[in-house]
Amino acid sequence: MSKKIKIRVTAKASRNRITYEQCENGEQLIRVYVTSVPEDGKANKEVIKLLSKELKIPKSSIKIIKGKTCKDKIIEIT
Repeated sequence: MSKKIKIRVTAKASRNRITYEQCENGEQLIRVYVTSVPEDGKANKEVIKLLSKELKIPKSSIKIIKGKTCKDKIIEIT
């Protein structure tokens, strides 16, 4: 069974962190801040590493299925 979640990534942040915000429409927005630059997939790798640590699951269980080149992404967790 897999689960899909929406995240918004901010690259070149001052520190790596994850925040959770409530949207006006009731959905929860997960913001992931990474210090990596958005070049050659470096920021995406850092996002996966950070989510893996936060969720206590292996990195191989997390995959970016939409938005590899933009800040809004959909992540699949298996």
